[in-house]
Amino acid sequence: MNKFTELYEHDFNAWIHNQISLLKAGKTNEIDIEHLIEELEDMGKSNLRELESRFIILIAHLLKWQFQLATLETQWQDFEGKSWRKTIIEQRTQLLYLLKKVPSLKQKLQNAVTEAYLEAVMLVVKESKLSKSIFPIDCPYTIEQLLDDDFYPENTV
Repeated sequence: MNKFTELYEHDFNAWIHNQISLLKAGKTNEIDIEHLIEELEDMGKSNLRELESRFIILIAHLLKWQFQLATLETQWQDFEGKSWRKTIIEQRTQLLYLLKKVPSLKQKLQNAVTEAYLEAVMLVVKESKLSKSIFPIDCPYTIEQLLDDDFYPENTV
């Protein structure tokens, strides 16, 4: 085990600071290239995973808003509606913040929504016991609608 691997595996934070120091000093021949590449790739994947995860939650709550809210008893409509609205607002806020901080994710929005929609439907089916067959095959919301603070779908039940 070389010195890079040992530090990387046993004290990741120290490894990071060591790599930063080497970069700042211009000692590029001493950098742990293999692990540095791995970490940089993971950072990019992490941003995409966050984007998809936030879309899953957002779309799931919009689907519940559209397909489940009217099926609830009156006393639950107000409670669930407020709770779902808070979650929708939070996810939109965090999505816009993520896109501001990582603008290159904008080119991956459509694919992220497509991937997230299938997961969102499965989440709603599990949570609500609604039939999967009531949901459209493709996401019924545009990216613009998903990110629009004023968009809440009409109830279709």
